[in-house]
Order: sequence, then C-alpha cells, then structure tokens
Amino acid sequence: MNPFNANYFVGYVNHVSPQYVKVHFPSSTLLNKHIFSGEEFNGGLIGNFVTIEGENLGFIGRIAELDLPEKERLSLSEKAFQSSDFHPTAKVEILLSFDYFDSSNAQKTLSSFPNIGSKVYICPSKFIQKYVINFGEKDKQNGLLINLGHLTSNKDTQVKISQQAMFSRHCAIVGTTGGGKSWTVAKLIEGMIKNHTKTILIDPTGEYSTLTQSSNTDTESAVLGSEASFSYHKLTTEDLFFLVKPSGRIQAPKLQEAIRSLKCVQSNIKNISYFSDFVTERGNLKKDGMDVIKFERFCYEHPELDDNHLNFDIKALERQITYECVYNNGTTYGNQSPNDLSYCVSLITRIGNMRKTKILQSVLGLDKDQERNDLTKIIDDFLMPTQKDKLLLRIGFEKIGFEYQAREIVANAIGTYLLDKSRKNEFRHFPIVLILDEAHQFLNNKVVDEYFETSTLSAFDQIAKECRKYGLFLCIATQMPKDIPIGTLSQMGTFIVHRLINYNDKEAIKQACSSADLDLLSFLPMLGSGEAILTGVDFPMPLILKIDEPEIPPDSKTPVFSNIRSYKEMSGKVL
Repeated sequence: MNPFNANYFVGYVNHVSPQYVKVHFPSSTLLNKHIFSGEEFNGGLIGNFVTIEGENLGFIGRIAELDLPEKERLSLSEKAFQSSDFHPTAKVEILLSFDYFDSSNAQKTLSSFPNIGSKVYICPSKFIQKYVINFGEKDKQNGLLINLGHLTSNKDTQVKISQQAMFSRHCAIVGTTGGGKSWTVAKLIEGMIKNHTKTILIDPTGEYSTLTQSSNTDTESAVLGSEASFSYHKLTTEDLFFLVKPSGRIQAPKLQEAIRSLKCVQSNIKNISYFSDFVTERGNLKKDGMDVIKFERFCYEHPELDDNHLNFDIKALERQITYECVYNNGTTYGNQSPNDLSYCVSLITRIGNMRKTKILQSVLGLDKDQERNDLTKIIDDFLMPTQKDKLLLRIGFEKIGFEYQAREIVANAIGTYLLDKSRKNEFRHFPIVLILDEAHQFLNNKVVDEYFETSTLSAFDQIAKECRKYGLFLCIATQMPKDIPIGTLSQMGTFIVHRLINYNDKEAIKQACSSADLDLLSFLPMLGSGEAILTGVDFPMPLILKIDEPEIPPDSKTPVFSNIRSYKEMSGKVL
C-alpha cells in the first residue's frame, strides 16, 4: 500500500530536531474529517499517525501538539472560522523510519531525518496495521503472539504483540485504580494459555479466581491457608529472622546458635556416644557441661548444618534458645546465664506467638493439617514438562492476613524457591512467566522493628536482575510504581502504562523507561479506562492502545451503592 497517496496529504515539514519535527498545514481544511476508499480520516487529532516522505527513507510519526501562528490567533472568531482559512502547525514525534522498497524493514533508531519541505500525509490504517499485527517480532522468532487490543486512533487496527518481546526482558503493568490494569493482566494470561506457556500468578486479593473457576482444565488454583501451605521447612533462616525480628546484639546470635543446635539434633548427633547424654527427650540439645571444641568440630565436619533452610522441628526452638543462654569459657559450656536469658525473653515470646498465630499455622503448615497440600510440591508438579495440560497456576493470598508481614515473607519465599530452581537451569528449555499482582505490597518491603536491623525482602529484585538468561521472566502489576525499587523497575524492558496522575508515579516511569519522553507521558493523566501506552526496548515504537475485554474478566468491579431500605423490604430481613 502506498502511504504517500496525494489524497492523504496534509502539510510540509518546516522544522527538524532530533526528537520531533514541526509540520505546516497549508490549509486548515486539510485537517477536516473526510472519507477516502471507505476509510474515515481525521488528520487534525492529537495522537494520530502520519507518514513523512523523506529523501531516502519514509518516517512514521505521531501528532503530539497542534497550534496556530500568533498572528492568526488574534483574528479568531466564529465568523472568521466560517469564512477564513487558517494555517495550523503541528509538533510530530518521529517514531520509526522505513525503507521505501521494503516498508516492513522498520528501524527504531534514526540514522537520518526528514528534510525541510518533506511532505506529510495521514497514515492509513492498513499501512500502520502491518507494523502492529506482529508487533515486536524479530525474524519470525517463534510465531507466538498475544492479541492485546486495538489502537485508540483507529478501532479497526488490531495490535498483536510478540510474546517474546513482551516478556523476555521482564514486563511492568502500571496504572491507577480503575485504569484497566487487571484486564490487561487477564488478557496477557489468556494469550499465554493459548500459546501454551506456563504461567504462575501470585494473586493477593483473589480477583483472578474467576480464571481458575471456569471449565478450563488447563488452569489450577492453590489458595494458601485453606487449600495449600508453604512448609516452614522451605523457608530460609533470613525468613525466620524477618518473622521474629531478633535484636542484633544478643538475640540474633542466640537464635542462630539455636537453629544450628536443632539441626545437629536432626543430623542424629545423639547417635554419637559423647553427645547422646546432651540430647533431651523433647528433641533439644542441652549444652550445660558440653565440650565446646568437640561440638564445634562436629559442626565443621557436617557442612549440611549450614543449609539455609529450616530443616528442624520449630516447636523445639523456644526451649533451645533457653539452652543457648549459658556461660562459655571457651572450652566448656557452663550453667545458665540469667542476663542472656533475660535479654532473650522477648524473642522467645515472639516465637511462641508466631507459632500459635492461626493464620501462620495454616499458611506455614505449623499445624500439620494433612488436608492442605504442600505448595512447593504443587509448583513442582505444575512445572513438570510432562504436565502439558496445566498452563496457569494461581497462588491465592486472599486467606492470608497481614500479621507478622506474613504476606510479604511468604511471597518472598515463593520467589526464592523459583529463583533457586532457575539457577539450576530448570527453565532454560521451557521458560515460564511469573506474574506478581499488587507488586508494591511485596517489593521494596523492609521488615522494621525497634531493635531489629532493617532488612529488605529481595527475591523478586534478584529475579528481575538475573533470571532473564535462565528462562524465568517476571511481570509485575502495580498501582504505585513509585513504591517499586528503581533498580527493579529499571530491569523492566516492557511497560504497559495505564492512567497515571501522581507526579512521583510518572517520574518513576520516566526514569525507568528510556523511550517514555515528556510528550508520551503527557498522555497518561488523560487515558480512559482500558487505554494504555505500550513501550519497550524490543518494540519499534510506543503505541497508545485500548485493551480488549478478556474472555474471562477478573472480579475487579467496584461495588455499586444500593438503597439499604429497599433491600430490607425486598429481603424481608432486619439488618
């Protein structure tokens, strides 16, 4: 198709800069709506695409600004609009260049620019369609596309995104409440299911439960606290520290020693004759009178004790801390030290409270309820290449409360578990996508206490920084990009940005997204529901599109106010 048909002509280039060009319209009538070859054209609308006829290359641009010369503004009136002709100008952002003889060969980086006097045309939808129908695909990589929506400037121009370009450098979906973020997540999941790509979704609110409640047999759900639990044995020592928050001077070393002692019991230290008398019937190691050097030698000879996981009976931890509060003269452990024990009383209390908190008992498997499945086993079974019929695993957090920062710690533990599997190259041949909804709840979370040193839950940050080459791709969705660490956000290669109003949120996107210039960001506060800016390092140009409704929408509707009096009359109930 010829994009330089005279019927599409609107003006001439009269100013060129590295970021944009200015266009002079010889007549304002050229910007009026008209129909040609069955297609409706609106040349004078912000956001419309134009083509520019350069000397050696053609260019595609987007109208970012319209203006009238100063002298013509002074004569504006209703009568003048009816009888006079004006000469508007436009600021056009250059998006890409293309070869005249092979228009499919588009280049994102500009090696040349239009000349002064170059002709400018309205871009027909069929011409722009071929750039967005396989958007981001390079050399027919694998043919996996996701039908995401259509251009806001033309409803007939469908946008099909390369799945490889979308996720291979990680992806961020951002936008304020009601902007359409949840629909976008559901639409991407829908596309990946059709492409037979395994996806794990961490769902904090349960709004995506509709995706797994359908008749689809390729999805499954694991709701933590009711259907599944993440065994505390798979937590790390750092996770336990986050949960109980030991102070640094006395409590942290005693907790570390207690963990090591319980691991010694788990390693059958009682089978060694010297140590057998120090192991109690309740599974503790009572150190009073024990030889320090022999004990340290045993620990040195058993490197498995340095395993970072909590492979011991956590019910014995409180008593073990008490047994750790003893004197140590360098050769023999002595009697109980009252000072050390008094320092550790608050720690012992916190561990006891943690173990007895109902929500943690169900989420971490502390109550050993046999009806709940182990989440790590569910994940392992889901990720098996032989399980080709299971494509989406939704991990629901809707039953988890906010005590002890359990949500953040369990989510971080899941991230750590997948991070360890990726480092073992388990995803290199069968890449997976990990979607983290409401990511601001889990990223940049610091566990803070009056005496506990501040630490950051960093599993997802590590995934963003190193797991692309391992085949574990991260997709985060958040209402507040300003709360995402800039180091994590800068690792996102693709951005789908819905309406943003807050200045700090827009600045966070601006800093992380190289192609998000001021002209593009100026559209953010005005985007309607479901509209978004798509930009990324693997895409030839940024697009403004409308996300299509997913086949199975998430449960994200806002409750509607109702007349409670009429409800009482209809129900016949007293509220």
